[in-house]
Amino acid sequence: MPEQGEATELQAALLRLRRTSGLPVVFGGLLSDARHARIAELNGARTGALRGLVISAGSGLGGKAIALSRPCAVSDYASSRHISHEYDTAVAAEGLRSVVAVPVVVRRTVRGVLYGALREPLTLGDRTFDAVASAARDVEQALAVRDEVQQLLAVTREQVTYPGRPGTWEDVREAHRELRALAPRIVDPALREELLTVCGRLASATGADRLPAARHVRLAPREVDVVACVASGATNAAAAERLGLRPETVKGYLRSAMRKLGAHTRLEAVVAARRAGLLP
Repeated sequence: MPEQGEATELQAALLRLRRTSGLPVVFGGLLSDARHARIAELNGARTGALRGLVISAGSGLGGKAIALSRPCAVSDYASSRHISHEYDTAVAAEGLRSVVAVPVVVRRTVRGVLYGALREPLTLGDRTFDAVASAARDVEQALAVRDEVQQLLAVTREQVTYPGRPGTWEDVREAHRELRALAPRIVDPALREELLTVCGRLASATGADRLPAARHVRLAPREVDVVACVASGATNAAAAERLGLRPETVKGYLRSAMRKLGAHTRLEAVVAARRAGLLP
């Protein structure tokens, strides 16, 4: 079954889609298994006819989009000869006529389907197709990030549990940097909190001695992100690309972090951050 955080990201994408496209009705759902999606999120609907509807691959417009892994559209749903009509009752109850369905595809696997619809039998233009496709890409990227975070968390939980295992510290540091870079892209607050909690455990798991004064150093989250990138050997330009920031912004965060850490060089900043328990 789709997780609550995934539903939150789908809901946010549909809200943006309706605002940017002007479509009166948008809705969608994620796949619960390889062949079935459940319509869980609606925006602009007048009835509850579509909510909870289970779409099977190959059935109806959305099922066709799932089966073919490509966008599909009809200008008049009820009379279309290009789709099957298992869901006509629900579609008619909502008064939908012109409909487009776009699959959400992550790493060649269909994970959901988004719809945009009109209550008039009109041919949808390229701008509408592009808007729905853009919303699908937003969901695709969010799900890909969630997948990456979940994989990293699975690995790092073991590293946190067994921090003294030989040869793990470089892996720990790399995982810490990657997780912190991904955190700002997580919409789901519960997952983001778990991610940052694991980052904190990774940072404090090191066996290095800490100076009493270093324990009281506090850096802003983005300052920690920048120093973590510097610790991996990244230049300001590379750190900016990883974090989605401008190089000048990275430089500013680094200067601020160095001042707080009492460091005069990038290397000193990394050493001081590790002594303070901010980096593993």
